[in-house]
Amino acid sequence: MKSELKMGKGEALIILAGIFWGSMGIFVRRLAGYGFSSIQIVAIRVTLAAAGFCGIFLITDRRGFRISLRDIPLFLGLGIGSVLMFTVCYFTAISMMSLSAAAILLYTSPIWIMLMSAVFFSERMNGMKLAALALAFCGCVLVCGFSATGVSLGGVLIGLGSGIGYALYSILGTIALRRYSSYTVTAYTFLFASAGALAICSLADMISKFSAAPAALPLAVLCVLTALITAVIPFLSYTLGLETVEAGRAGILATVEPMVATVIGSAVFSEPLSVLSLIGIAMIFSSVVILNVKRHEPET
Repeated sequence: MKSELKMGKGEALIILAGIFWGSMGIFVRRLAGYGFSSIQIVAIRVTLAAAGFCGIFLITDRRGFRISLRDIPLFLGLGIGSVLMFTVCYFTAISMMSLSAAAILLYTSPIWIMLMSAVFFSERMNGMKLAALALAFCGCVLVCGFSATGVSLGGVLIGLGSGIGYALYSILGTIALRRYSSYTVTAYTFLFASAGALAICSLADMISKFSAAPAALPLAVLCVLTALITAVIPFLSYTLGLETVEAGRAGILATVEPMVATVIGSAVFSEPLSVLSLIGIAMIFSSVVILNVKRHEPET
C-alpha cells in the first residue's frame, strides 16, 4: 500500500478560512481600542458582512436571494444558533475564565462535528480521523496553554456551548448546501446573525461611539476590513470547502486558526512563543498532513 500527500481544492479552502480567522485578534483589539464591547464588535462584523454578501447578489445574481419559506428555520439555525451563539458564548466564557481555557473549550468543536456527522451523515470515524482529531485537540491545548484558575461549572458549560455552536455551522451548512449555493448560504446566515446581534448590542451606545470617534474614515476602513477579512472571505471559503470536504474533516482542518493566531500574536503583538506552543503548532500541522494522506492499494 502506497501513501501520497495530496490536498484538494476543498481542503485548501478550509485551511484558508482558518488562516483568515486566525487574524481576528488584530481587528478585535483595534476596534476594542475605540471603546466597542465584544458584542458590538460582533455586530459590526456580521452586519457589514451581510451587507457585503447582499451587495454581491445585487450585482451578480438577484436570484440568489430566493429561498423557500420552509428553509427559514435552517438559516435561523445557521445565523442565530451557530454564528451568533458561538461568538456570544465564546466572549462570555472569556469574561468568566482565562482566555486559554475559553479557547480550549471553543476548540472542542471538531469533536462535536465528528460526533454529529456520524449521527446525521453516517460519516465513518476511522483511525486516521481519530488520530488527526487527537493531534489537533492536543495541539490546540498546547498552543492556547491551560490554566484552571477561576474555572467554574457555569463557565465550562458556556465554553462548551461556544464549541457546539461553532460545530453547528459545519452540520447545518452541509445540509443547506444540498439546496442552495455557497453564496446564498453565507448571505442568509449573516443576515439572520446580524439581526440577532443588532438586537443585543446596545445599538444606541454603539452609534454614539462611532460619533465620538476622533477620525471617522480610519474607523470606517477598519470596520470594513474586519468584516471582509474575518467574516466574508473565511466563511465563504469554509462554506465552499464544505461542498467537497466531509464536515468532520473540515472541523479538524480549521484548527489551523489558533496556530495562526499564536504566530500573529508573537509577530505583531510581541507575545511570547513558548516551546509548548511550538510543539502544539507542529501537532496541528501534523493533523492536517494526516488528513491529506491518500492511501492507494497496490495493483495486482
